[in-house]
Amino acid sequence: MSDINTVQDEIIEEFGILGNDRESTIFYIMELGDRLDPFPEIERTEDNIIKGCQSKVWLVTQEEGDKVVFLADSNTDITKGLISLLIRVLSGRSPDEIISSDLYFIDKIGMGSIIGSQRSNGLTAMIKQMKRFAIAYQAKSNAS
Repeated sequence: MSDINTVQDEIIEEFGILGNDRESTIFYIMELGDRLDPFPEIERTEDNIIKGCQSKVWLVTQEEGDKVVFLADSNTDITKGLISLLIRVLSGRSPDEIISSDLYFIDKIGMGSIIGSQRSNGLTAMIKQMKRFAIAYQAKSNAS
């Protein structure tokens, strides 16, 4: 598996191909959401909703060895695409990698200007929640 920065660089390159075409970029983000693994219906609970998102975003994790794997879904296509980008970068990583990651791809692809302030706040909430899960897994492994 490529490291976090390699994956981010791949995303930057993909979005670079779209140029500054806002419509194509939004369409591509929504297309990425369609590629998410199916989200278990049983996990669509209030407890799994990320607070701070305008849309509903469900996020759960599971451990695979020493790695944290994320599963997510959203009730809106754009938000589903955004969480899919974060999953692509952060899922299958160690808690340390997730916690220390600098998600520079978001600024490099101009995400803030593409999605607006409300969704930017939601994107920040998604990142925080993913890092919180990683911190919890790290604390659990340090305690054992």
